[in-house]
Amino acid sequence: MDFAPFDKRNYPVLSVEEGYGEWAASYEATVLELMDVRLLQRLRSVAWSDVVRAADLACGTGRIGAWLKSKGVRAVDGIDITAPMLAQARARSVYGTLKQGDLAASGFESGAYDLVAENLAQEHLPSLAPLYNEAARLLRPGGRFVTVGFHPFFLMQGIPTHFDRASGGSATIRSYVHLMSDHVRSATAAGLALTEMEEGLIDDAWVAHKPKWEAWRHRPVSFALVWSKSVSTK
Repeated sequence: MDFAPFDKRNYPVLSVEEGYGEWAASYEATVLELMDVRLLQRLRSVAWSDVVRAADLACGTGRIGAWLKSKGVRAVDGIDITAPMLAQARARSVYGTLKQGDLAASGFESGAYDLVAENLAQEHLPSLAPLYNEAARLLRPGGRFVTVGFHPFFLMQGIPTHFDRASGGSATIRSYVHLMSDHVRSATAAGLALTEMEEGLIDDAWVAHKPKWEAWRHRPVSFALVWSKSVSTK
């Protein structure tokens, strides 16, 4: 469902390409590892160092690609729709193949990846089905799809993905609320099975960085899901 009915801030709404293109210059300084990396570190069902080949969908500035390589992933391919974000990803020199395009139509080789990752992008998709279908296409049997997202609970509290503009004021990037049941429905239709789930709560570490978020202490702000492709899936 569209985020608009929950919006309490009424910031200007930008498209994904326009919004992240504008945000790229300050993105690394404003997105906290508490949102995503802390959840990835909690996962126990993914043997990162055993991954030979990974696909990083909506790779952005390459934060997650660099993290994957630091955990022993041997090769990572990336795709993102936003040129200024890709320029930063390219500068990290951690990707084998890096291209500009739609995460749901990557053009990467079918069945070639031990791991597919998608980080903080699915809340910008009108439908989850194309993402899960693409992840399932790319994975080899037995592979894992790891998706990290902005928690639907937090979006429904009226807090969208947003950033401070260099020209002044704030803007948000068009977002959609996907319930956990939407994830399960789309993933199972694509032939994926849930292996693990983690949720990140607003805690002392968050409030230390964002004191105004004390009002949402103990509320979930992000989540990580691990999906597996059956070894019997062709």
